[in-house]
Amino acid sequence: MKNLFYTLIAAILLISCGNGAEKRTETASTDVKQADRIEVLYFHGAQRCVTCKAIEANTKALLDSLYSTEIASGKIVYKIIDISQKENEEVADKYEVTWSSLFVNRWKNGTEEVNNMTEFGFANAKNDPDSFKNGIKSKIDELLK
Repeated sequence: MKNLFYTLIAAILLISCGNGAEKRTETASTDVKQADRIEVLYFHGAQRCVTCKAIEANTKALLDSLYSTEIASGKIVYKIIDISQKENEEVADKYEVTWSSLFVNRWKNGTEEVNNMTEFGFANAKNDPDSFKNGIKSKIDELLK
């Protein structure tokens, strides 16, 4: 009964905070070739729940502690994107984001591999930050290969 209750609460959180895009692959515009890199994109709206804030805080802590060299060199790019701001509408539309979302994407040879980590983030960031950090680290390390 407890597990059913927790599953129901997790489902409600996911629905209320929203997520949008599924895993997909896109080709960059032909007029501008993107540099090879990993992009960690954290989207949020004006109102954020505790779990949304935990996703941002834990992602930043992980990147700062393990990937500062890659960030400094541009091999990893971390962007926090407020989708309630008009100037961020285009990128939110691109990833079909309607609320707090986390993506860990790879650009290689002008092609973007999109990895929606939102569901994983909501399942772990607040209640199991170590698992959250390990999962994000695992995805980044996989994409860096």
